[in-house]
Amino acid sequence: MRALAVPLGLALTASLGFLSPAATAAPQDAEAAAASADGPLLSYVVNTTPDHATVGKVEKAIARAGGKVVVAHENIGVIVVHSANPQFAASLRAVPGVASAGATRTAPLKASGTTDVGKPQKVNLPKSQLAAAGRTAKAKGEEPLEPLQWDLPAIKADRAAKVNPGSRKVTVAVIDTGVDDTHPDLKPNFSAKQSANCVGGVADTSKGAWRPWDPASDYHGTHVAGTIAAARNGVGVAGVAPGVKVSAIKVSEPETSLFYAESVVCAFVFAADHGVQVTNNSYYVDPWMFNCKDDADQAAIVDAVGRAASYAQRKGVLNVAAAGNSDLDLAAPKLPDASSPNDSTPVERTINPKTCWDVPTQLPGTVTVAATGVHKLKSGYSNYGLGQIDVAAPGGDSRQVPDLPAKNGNILSTMPGGDWAYLAGTSMATPHVAGVAALLKSAHPKSSPQEIQWLLKEQADNPGCPTGDTTCTGTQHVNSHFGYGIVDALDAVKK
Repeated sequence: MRALAVPLGLALTASLGFLSPAATAAPQDAEAAAASADGPLLSYVVNTTPDHATVGKVEKAIARAGGKVVVAHENIGVIVVHSANPQFAASLRAVPGVASAGATRTAPLKASGTTDVGKPQKVNLPKSQLAAAGRTAKAKGEEPLEPLQWDLPAIKADRAAKVNPGSRKVTVAVIDTGVDDTHPDLKPNFSAKQSANCVGGVADTSKGAWRPWDPASDYHGTHVAGTIAAARNGVGVAGVAPGVKVSAIKVSEPETSLFYAESVVCAFVFAADHGVQVTNNSYYVDPWMFNCKDDADQAAIVDAVGRAASYAQRKGVLNVAAAGNSDLDLAAPKLPDASSPNDSTPVERTINPKTCWDVPTQLPGTVTVAATGVHKLKSGYSNYGLGQIDVAAPGGDSRQVPDLPAKNGNILSTMPGGDWAYLAGTSMATPHVAGVAALLKSAHPKSSPQEIQWLLKEQADNPGCPTGDTTCTGTQHVNSHFGYGIVDALDAVKK
């Protein structure tokens, strides 16, 4: 399963890159390499010094090496390129000013992955019971389906909404499979001006470009959006921060739903340049579950996405990401990966988490989220690890069953087409944290991303390690299952 992890306490960085510049002694001019075009048409990222003159020179070298520039993010020095020259990346690595260059995929481009568990489960209560629940909810001032949302009281989000539902000046961007902004629970809080389709690396802001390719299969982003900011409008469910705005930045490929580096780079830059305060990242960058820095292609992916995420942080954006669903101890000295590359033929490998990074989750400054169930225990699928998890939040667990009327241990939220369904995963935990971060930003509008992260950790409630569970290590305050603890929405708006 697609997994995400980040070391605990990594400070925000103002660095533009994560790799040392390529050696330039006796460089091989790109023109010297035959710019053949007999290989598969692939997408590349070329990372260079972020100034106009250097980028211009590198673009000329790209052309000589048989590449076509798709977009140049000059302010962070990341250039997205298409090329059918099998030697393209090797040629560019020898060009002065190029820090790294590599393919972002292992399969050819087509004409045109997420961290949830299982298939959506529609609300299947008998109509009479559902109607009764709705009447009870209305009498209590709740949303019709809110009695089925055990996750809101689990982090005190229902009580927080009565104090401060969040500010309209705060926007959470859902970097995902797209969002159905026509859903009645999402339409009141949706920000079209801060939404785009970034697939391929160039932002398309035309009306509706941010919506799912196929509503039947690309429901992930819409579900995430509802957990963050479904409006309290007398319809369906409620979000953790029902007063903030939510936007959609679509990065998943049509048909495959893969998240490639060029699209994610575009998303972070777009969010930063359009006034977003929080991004939700419930995925890892394909095709590698872990990007190893001793591989030139994978190192270039870390560099490119790292530059974009760092740029967003410098512009005031807090990035929140899922820890993954493989029940892995991310603090182990080595980990298995039999799913990469997932766009061609996977190969079994053993990786070192210290040098092989999960992107964007393991990038500096990112908040890493583990999943819990209704009984405040780690969800069975959730990754964990001492020093790897920042905070935890409800992600659902079918083995932890809530009391009536909920009965379903997973997370209920919005679906394309005006529907609602249950899902589980660290994908579902992450938007709870993004929502609480949005409440913190609403209450502390001048706080930096790092300060918001500190508040998330300081206010979190840690249940401590379960008795007899040897996978949980650490202390009552910081441990491998919950990091600093389960986030607290009420503290976010009161403290």
